[in-house]
Amino acid sequence: MTPSAHRTPGQPPVSDFRSDTVTRPTPSMLSAMVEARVGDDVFGDDPSVNELEAMAASMTGKEMALFVPSGTMGNQIAIRVHTRPGDEMLVEQSAHTFLYEAGAPAALSGVQTWPIPSAAGLPSIEDVEARLRPDDAHCPPTSLLCLENTHNRLGGRVVPLEDLTRLADFARSRGLRVHLDGARIFNAQAATDIPVNRWAAPVDSMMFCLSKALSAPVGSMLVGNREFVTKARRVRKQLGGGMRQAGYLAAAGIVALREMPSRLAADHDRARRLAQGIEGVPGLRQEGPVETNIVLLRLVPEELPEALRDAPSLARRMEEEGVAIFVFAPDVIRLTTHKDVGDEDVERAIATLGRVLRGVSAASPRGSRRLS
Repeated sequence: MTPSAHRTPGQPPVSDFRSDTVTRPTPSMLSAMVEARVGDDVFGDDPSVNELEAMAASMTGKEMALFVPSGTMGNQIAIRVHTRPGDEMLVEQSAHTFLYEAGAPAALSGVQTWPIPSAAGLPSIEDVEARLRPDDAHCPPTSLLCLENTHNRLGGRVVPLEDLTRLADFARSRGLRVHLDGARIFNAQAATDIPVNRWAAPVDSMMFCLSKALSAPVGSMLVGNREFVTKARRVRKQLGGGMRQAGYLAAAGIVALREMPSRLAADHDRARRLAQGIEGVPGLRQEGPVETNIVLLRLVPEELPEALRDAPSLARRMEEEGVAIFVFAPDVIRLTTHKDVGDEDVERAIATLGRVLRGVSAASPRGSRRLS
């Protein structure tokens, strides 16, 4: 590893930690795509899509599965199926379905959202119970609880299965449906050795991504019982998600499910190594434990040179050095490990952060030097 990895404009970063969505398909995925047997999935006769859906249903222990273009579409289809316009859904306040899906529950399903604060990504039973609406003409019916695991905003935290099951059982006992945004549920499996079908068992529906940790180029899966998936297929069509020769994409998804879950522990190890290596770097504080493949770092402005006291400025400086990171908040950066970052990339990220932050501080009085 060289001490610096400068790049010229227009070139991709040398080490890309922005997300596990930036991965390239493996050679076996590309081969499977070229050789895929295809039909017309809207007619239901694409053999590769049918195989992928059967595999996803089997792995999650659900009756059926549906291949969708994106995780956001999968979540929104579930919300649409489980609710009626004018209903209210409960959701943890930092969940992806609340923060990062462009207001889709309201725009697409006419659903009002009530976010619930939590300390560890899972609302308490007491907080859910306090938000259940009475059977009154003045109130929107509470019909759905949306959960997330692993929890992106909390740094890839694994919500414990026992706690998730207890809350889901309570919600269902009160007449609510429960949907799980399991975009990175295979990371939860890798972190706990609890198989995916047990994570899916307490909920009515679950979405998981093929294009994040599992490295497929496109696609997510939505699973549930037969009635749910039958309705979901209609909603997918309404939303424009019916793809024709989708088997070329499904073929990569099949390889992703067969080959990629077993390697996720390596991503977790690298994330822990990254966090350990950054300890002691001035101006950064780790946000929470590293349980899977995500490291969150909060900036401490008083320990940083003036030019690097916000996350966008630090991200730009790091990218100049060939290391791409994600701006998670004005004062928080995220680094995500995945198939396409190895040990050398981790060491480069550690060294570059240390050099950029320590080097600027040492080169001049604090706050007196502006970086170009």
